[in-house]
Formats: sequence, C-alpha cells, structure tokens
Amino acid sequence: MPLDSPVQAERRARTAPPRRTRVAVALARAAAAVSRGTGAGAGGVVGGRIAAALDPDVVRHLGRDRTVVLVTGTNGKTTTASMLTRVLEPLGPVAANRDGANMPDGLIAALVDRPDAPFAVLEVDENYVADVAQRLRPACLVLLNLSRDQLDRVGEVRAVERGLRAAVAGLPGTAVVANCDDPLATSAAMASARPVWVSAGGSWTADALACGRCGRPIQHDGPAWRCRCGLARPRPDWVLAGDRAVDSAGRTAPLALQLPGRANAANAAMAVAAAALLGVDPAAAGARLATITEVAGRYRRTTLAGHPVRVLLAKNPAGWRETLPLLGDRSPVVIAVNGREADGRDLSWLWDVPFEVLRGRPVVAAGERSADLAVRLTYAGVPHVRCADPVRAVAGLPPGPVELVANYTAFRQLGQRSGDG
Repeated sequence: MPLDSPVQAERRARTAPPRRTRVAVALARAAAAVSRGTGAGAGGVVGGRIAAALDPDVVRHLGRDRTVVLVTGTNGKTTTASMLTRVLEPLGPVAANRDGANMPDGLIAALVDRPDAPFAVLEVDENYVADVAQRLRPACLVLLNLSRDQLDRVGEVRAVERGLRAAVAGLPGTAVVANCDDPLATSAAMASARPVWVSAGGSWTADALACGRCGRPIQHDGPAWRCRCGLARPRPDWVLAGDRAVDSAGRTAPLALQLPGRANAANAAMAVAAAALLGVDPAAAGARLATITEVAGRYRRTTLAGHPVRVLLAKNPAGWRETLPLLGDRSPVVIAVNGREADGRDLSWLWDVPFEVLRGRPVVAAGERSADLAVRLTYAGVPHVRCADPVRAVAGLPPGPVELVANYTAFRQLGQRSGDG
C-alpha cells in the first residue's frame, strides 16, 4: 500500500478523532469481543454503552468524514437498512447496525465496529432520530412509514410525526427520502428542503385517517390523498410499479427480490431511491437487492423440534397485516408473543390484527403473553391451543412444516434456539 503524501497525512491528522474517542473505541471493541467470546451477547449494546460513557460526544466524532444514511419509520427499518448496505458495499466498507439494535448504544457500536468505513447506514428508532441526526448530519434520511407501535414507550403516532417533522426541519442539508403514500410520513418529510418522494404504497391506513397537522379527515381518491388544510400527496419522484422501481426520468430498477411480500418490494423501492441519491445506478442497485435471502434472521428456514420451520417477525398491526398473507394455506401456525420492554408491555394492538384470516387451520398461541393472545384468538373465532414455549408448541404438532410468527423479543429468543431438537 503506498504511503500517504504529506498533504494526505496532514489531512488525516486534522480529521482524526480526539484521543479520548480513540481510547473509547478501543475499550468498547475489547468489551464487545469479550461479550461475544463468552457467549454473553453480540456485544452491540455493551460496546456502545462503554464508548458513550467514556466519550459523551462519540457519535459526532465517529460520524465525521463519512457519508451517513439514517433509516427510520415504524416498519421495515432493518430490512431497508440491510438493502442499502448491500447496495453500497461495492463502493467501500459500510458501518451498519445489522442486528437491528437501533437505539444509541447500538448505533455507537456499529460506528465503533467499523471506525474507518467511508459509509454508515444506520437504522434509528423514531424517538432518537432528532438527537442522532443533529450529531451525525446525515447525507440522507429515509422515512418509511408511521403507524402505532409500542404506545407505552413510543407514544401516540401523531406525536411521533411532530417530533420527526421538527427533526427534519433542523436538517437543511439532508435529503429526505419519504413514502408519499403515507400521509403521516409525508407530513414529517414536508419540512425538508430536499425531499425525494417515493410512491411505495401501503395497506395500513387506520393510523392516518386524520391529518397529522390539523386533525381533519384525510380524503382518499385512489393513490391520491389530501386534507382541507392543504396537506396533500406530492407528485412522486419514484414509483413502485409491480416488480420495478421507476423514477420520473424513466430510469428503472428491476426488483427480482428473494424476500417475500409487497412490503419488501416497498422497502426495496425506498432503498433504490436513496442509493440513486448517492450516485448508485438504479439497475445496479436492483441487481444487488436480488442477492438478499434473509435479513437478521427474518424469513429464515430452520429446524425446531424436528420440524422444518419458517420464522417471521411481526410487531404491530401494520406489520401483521403485511405478514399474515405470506403464510401458506395449510401449514400449522405458531404465534409467539412476549410483552417485554423492547416489545411494549401494552398489548392492546392485538385487537387490531386481523387474526380472523387464520380460521380453519391449526393455530398455537405461544410466548410469555400467550394468555392475552389466546383471548384475542377466541374473539376472532380461531380455534387454537395454548403452549407458552414456542419450541414445545412446534414439537406438539404433527410432522411437517410449520409457520412461526413472533414479535420482537420472542423472535430473538428463537434465534438462539434454532436447531433445538
């Protein structure tokens, strides 16, 4: 490798992080390695926590001299961030929180893990976007959708929209790629000086019946929507058209995805639009997306209790509405629901999920909150049995394939038990 020229060496010296940051990074990486080596965890949380304790401004220091993309929204953050990471990898190393740890500790750990990567693609919990974006000053913010999720932690969705709108207004140099078919996401992104609108569709509209700005009813006319206050669907710069993403100039990205479902096609269209902003050819981006077969364990096929099992993740009503059509018509379904802090302890969202579509097939209610789920299934007219342990629930089924759908912490627990016999 050739040595730096004197000018390059001087530039590197000027932009190198402070010694305090370098020490924080070194100790955080060591702690993460110990965590992984002892089996205590992936190290993403402990490493980030140590770095933040040693250098409270570590995010800003580690974000310097990188092209940063932040991805936020209620559903699809991990998948869209993974897609963008895959698309950008041919251009250089990418720092990414691939395991979905999207709060500050996880973001710091991702930056610590790849301190010299020229790109960073980070999914961010909606409640932390304002602070993280002010520190990182991203080139691009991808805003996927907004709907109810974890009301006891995140809060009411229109309050989330107002917070994101204020965050966007404070980022005049950041391009915002937003789904213009989602009225709440559009309302937040309208505050951007550099919006890029993607018509990505969406089947869940229950949380956007009223305008996020004035509270009046949203009027829908096909894909178009508007409110009497003047907020309306903008003209899209990109459109998801079947298995293609097409921009207003006629550039096309074929989307021959291996990931199932309309929601993943929407995620792909958003990723292509963001990648195009960064100079990636849309067709090349689409080709890279076709190589993805799973995302952080989602959609993986594994063996549990001797059964071939497909594992899916669903966390809120909008996510469940997209996931239920992916289930086969005949295989038994095990549904695992926990109610820990990371899931949201308020499970009232169960009543907004159309579980009625599961009538006529074997269903098992599982997870730490299987009793709550069983009550909901009873009211939905879905015959079922209850078994709190999802692996035991699978074991109790007749031989053959099983569909297993879990919410967040139940899904992570299953990842640790794949292959259980």
